[in-house]
Amino acid sequence: MMKTTDSRPTENAPIQTALQATPSAIPSRLRDVLALDDFARLCKPSLPRMIYQYVAGGVETESAMRNGREAYQDYGFTPRALVDTSTRATSVELFGKTYSAPFAIGPLGGAAFVAYRADLALAFAAKACNIPMILSASSLIRLEDVQKANPDVWFQGYLAGDFERISRMLDRVEAAGYKNLVVTVDTPILGNREHNIRSGFSMPIRITPRVMLQSATHPRWLLMTVAQTFLKHGAPHFENTEAERGPPMMSRKVRNTIARDKLTWEHIDFIRKRWKGPMVIKGIVSPRDAFLARDHGADGIILSNHGGRQLDHAMAPLRVLPEIAADKGDMKVIIDGGIRRGSDVLKALALGADFTLMGRPFLFAAAHDGQRGVEHAYTIMHNELMRDMALLGVNSVTELDERFVRKAGSR
Repeated sequence: MMKTTDSRPTENAPIQTALQATPSAIPSRLRDVLALDDFARLCKPSLPRMIYQYVAGGVETESAMRNGREAYQDYGFTPRALVDTSTRATSVELFGKTYSAPFAIGPLGGAAFVAYRADLALAFAAKACNIPMILSASSLIRLEDVQKANPDVWFQGYLAGDFERISRMLDRVEAAGYKNLVVTVDTPILGNREHNIRSGFSMPIRITPRVMLQSATHPRWLLMTVAQTFLKHGAPHFENTEAERGPPMMSRKVRNTIARDKLTWEHIDFIRKRWKGPMVIKGIVSPRDAFLARDHGADGIILSNHGGRQLDHAMAPLRVLPEIAADKGDMKVIIDGGIRRGSDVLKALALGADFTLMGRPFLFAAAHDGQRGVEHAYTIMHNELMRDMALLGVNSVTELDERFVRKAGSR
């Protein structure tokens, strides 16, 4: 799906896209992007090391992040032959809305400091491609502005174990027009991201000689993202962590993370009573917690180890998916972590997931070429899904089940 206008996001820009594009019609900047991992490869030299590592890195030994990706290699396909797949389509229904593909753009904190106005680029692209996008509470663009760009955006909150703060935040999100709420529950405190210390990245960002050198040697990022943001929009703030505006990203004040370690199932019950739309709990790996979420009224869960950015050696979500899917009832199960190919999406769906989620690849796509890059990422995944569905022998992703996959070494 390609955009023919300037790739920089503008609040009132018309959305013009095409599902297919001939090689000659693909902008030169995107012709070498054949798979999602290509975005990270192309962004690495153009982003300061501290920014690249902030997106790409995991916690401590990065075992949890590697586990998430390697889990997909545990399974192979058992395709069906001689099936008419000429009517295949990737569309799928979730929470009463039909989306064009079974994957979404995950929440990405601080995205607008990686790519210019990235949250808007992601929101516009998600709208054009008809897939969900989840806005992070740690975003640097007001949740109200992102919702205006795409009324179907979901909001992901980092909520404290404080009923009054939760109530004020829900009032703000509801007043902005959000329908789907995602409550992230795996960040009682921040993980030990040693790579941030090594690269010079911090929150708030401190202007040290190392940071200045990295910025000066990456002029495209410095001018097109940082300078343009300051000139057009002023100093970026943590806009959405609370009902009130948070501190500037580059001030000595730190965004409010107090009392997140007090969040319990009692607060989930409170949110469930207050929130009228779909409520999704993100950051679950334990089957026990998955079933508790179901029993406490969650409409869905996101199986996630936070992309390997919180607890090192956390289990890969895919490895607990079959057990959870077997007893999920009416609750929807969404999965993230390590998904980079259409084949990964299809494996997750075959093992019982209802939907999938990706974060890093879409942010690197926005950093490489704005909204146009994100739409190109969608096209890559959509084309891979269509191709793999034909080769698997299915016309709809709803046909997939455990019979289409086999664990390596099993018969």
